[in-house]
Amino acid sequence: MNEQSRRWVRGFVDYAGLAFFVIALAVTRNLVQATWGLVVGAAAAVVVGLVFERRIPPMALATAVMAIIFGSLTLVLHDARFIKMKPTILYVGFAGFLFAGLARGKNPLRTLMGDTFHLPDPVVRVLTLRYAIFFLALAGANEVARHVLGDVGWGYSKLAAMGAVFVFTLAQMPLILKHTPDPSEEPPAAG
Repeated sequence: MNEQSRRWVRGFVDYAGLAFFVIALAVTRNLVQATWGLVVGAAAAVVVGLVFERRIPPMALATAVMAIIFGSLTLVLHDARFIKMKPTILYVGFAGFLFAGLARGKNPLRTLMGDTFHLPDPVVRVLTLRYAIFFLALAGANEVARHVLGDVGWGYSKLAAMGAVFVFTLAQMPLILKHTPDPSEEPPAAG
């Protein structure tokens, strides 16, 4: 598979659930019915990841599994509270995983992100701490949205959350770029 195809597959795996959900919400204007889009999109993302890459990044897999579980509860019980709780539980879970790894002296962000970047361990620890705090902020924002917004407004707030992730990630780029090894430079010889 060429690099452009690989990017499309990764994009589909990362965003299919959200995209299907938002489209279904725009069509149905009903959060419970739109949850079908999330469940189908998340399941499709898992299948596409397995078929084309023979793997699924851990973060995408955790998100898909949570979407399928909480989406199924929403559909079976016809209760939108389950799908609204999913982001909070997911974000707190990610933050807990990151904080626990840091407490054990590990770099859990490497596990979540896979081979996305090659940075020195101290830089990865800084990014891990930043992302853990950010995930807690997203969980708090979801709780506010869950209690303040109506069903449709809450559904569209997931686009705002995705935008926040994008902006936050961009804000980390100066640190990442400053410490990314130059591929044209050879590592020093061991002496």
